Amino acid sequence: MCGIAGCICGKGGNAVPDVYEGLKRLEYRGYDSAGIAAVTDDGVTVVKKRGVVEKLFPHIGGMKGEIAIAHTRWATHGKPSDTNAHPHVSGGICLVHNGIIENYCELKEKLSREGETFLSETDSEVIAVLFKRNYSGSLTAALIKTVKELKGSYALMVICKEEHKIAVAKYKSPLIIGYGKDRIYCASDEPALAGKCSEISVLEDGDFALLSEDGAEIFDSRLRPVARKKQPNRAVSAELSLGGYPHYMLKELHEVPASVKNTFSAFSGVESEIVKTFSGVKRIIVTGCGTAYHAGLVGKRYFESFAGIPTDAETAGEFRYSEPVITDGTVVVAISQSGETADTVEAARLALSRGAKVVAVTNSPYSALTRLACVTVPVAAGAEICVAATKSYTGQIAALYLTALAVAGETADGERAARLADMPALCAKTIENVNVSSLAHMCAKSKGVYFMGRDLDYAVAREGSLKLKEVSYIPSEGYPAGELKHGTLALISPKTVSVVIITDKALAEKSVNAVEQVLARKGKAAVITNVDDVEDDLKGRAEIVRLPRCDKFLAPLAAAVAVQELAYRTAVKLRRNPDKPRNLAKSVTVE
Repeated sequence: MCGIAGCICGKGGNAVPDVYEGLKRLEYRGYDSAGIAAVTDDGVTVVKKRGVVEKLFPHIGGMKGEIAIAHTRWATHGKPSDTNAHPHVSGGICLVHNGIIENYCELKEKLSREGETFLSETDSEVIAVLFKRNYSGSLTAALIKTVKELKGSYALMVICKEEHKIAVAKYKSPLIIGYGKDRIYCASDEPALAGKCSEISVLEDGDFALLSEDGAEIFDSRLRPVARKKQPNRAVSAELSLGGYPHYMLKELHEVPASVKNTFSAFSGVESEIVKTFSGVKRIIVTGCGTAYHAGLVGKRYFESFAGIPTDAETAGEFRYSEPVITDGTVVVAISQSGETADTVEAARLALSRGAKVVAVTNSPYSALTRLACVTVPVAAGAEICVAATKSYTGQIAALYLTALAVAGETADGERAARLADMPALCAKTIENVNVSSLAHMCAKSKGVYFMGRDLDYAVAREGSLKLKEVSYIPSEGYPAGELKHGTLALISPKTVSVVIITDKALAEKSVNAVEQVLARKGKAAVITNVDDVEDDLKGRAEIVRLPRCDKFLAPLAAAVAVQELAYRTAVKLRRNPDKPRNLAKSVTVE
């Protein structure tokens, strides 16, 4: 989940500003600590500090080197601190690492018995010590020997004073190479290289590479020279601008209409392949983590309602270990914003190994999930920098809606698809008119917030609860409205807020019952609705957030805007930073 960046340039150049800028663009991957190392006239110089990347800036002004590597950390082993920050150094060898070394305790004990000392609590320092022992004049040879002893996942960059090169290795953690003018880059993800290069190569698991100012030599897991396809770097510098907004979360919420519109446009390129892949399908399993799983709950309803195909929705981490029953005719739909979510990628691998077809729904066309899948349904949301998902969630819902229609035999120019084509304007109207300020004030003063709904509204309730937890740190849960009386009522008090989402007129009366039960226990209640009767029944007794009317199957898009706005406004009232929630990172590449 950490972000790493590297750069090597010609004589007289300075790679330090490039990797610092790359770290700033990778901060969504972790911001517990950060560090930069460069090969200078004095050897390998390292600066690393606890906290956000910006804390490095006062310390790197005079730092200059033609080779530099950098790291922004999401802590797995060892608390956030200057000492635990990367890069790690051992005997002149310096490296950065993204991933987890599962056998680091065993290796550390062995190395300690043999006289090695360790400064940090990290698993990554073990790699540096191993590398030092294996180095005898060749970075590549030492790297190959070192990774043979590792169990787990890694994207590694290694430098030393003796060689004007960067050695890299990749296994189950993302790593790309970028080809710039007079310099070569490597990084965890495309945004780090925005504006730096127009072409990238995506490394495969088991790949090694040796980077020099002249280019990149790439070897596969059998140490055979290989050429990884050069592909366009889609990251655009302008996407990373705040564009006048105070936070990325608000900016990206306002980009929801474009996310839906662009996803709709992109679908035509894969529609026929989708129909072919789902031909003869008897069962669908939708899987993902966090927000992607919540989109999958909506997708489950689409596949069953439109195509009549039995569909299960499971969190990817549980799916992997539940001994899933996969029979002939099973399609697994794997959803991930980054396409690198470790549990989701491994769930896809398991499904493939058992004979299922895998369909990816992702915002990242060069990702590990994309390379595994039989076909990828594009989520054309653009770069999403805020850790909490907004426009990628609505893009996923649009992609799943179109996929379900295609499986049902309905074309992208049919009546139901046309309703989706109207949704960008409706989402824009929702953003413009939704007013959650009063409700955000209620939530900010509460001891707990409970989101509830039925059917598709329940799926959005789960996502609304997650959003609020992520960015405001207020305890929250999402429940089916009918489950309130089966235990959750014990938590209702004047210090709690219940937010009930009601967008299906046929279920409105049932959901209003839940509101009445809350009010009877002196709990505070709010309703997010586009049903007139609900507003009439509860006006003056519950806070009302009004949504525009739309087809019930597309109401999750409008309701999503409301709950995202609510989470954002609540966080701001509590003076939280919604873009960088504590303890979290966006791209969860560890299990």
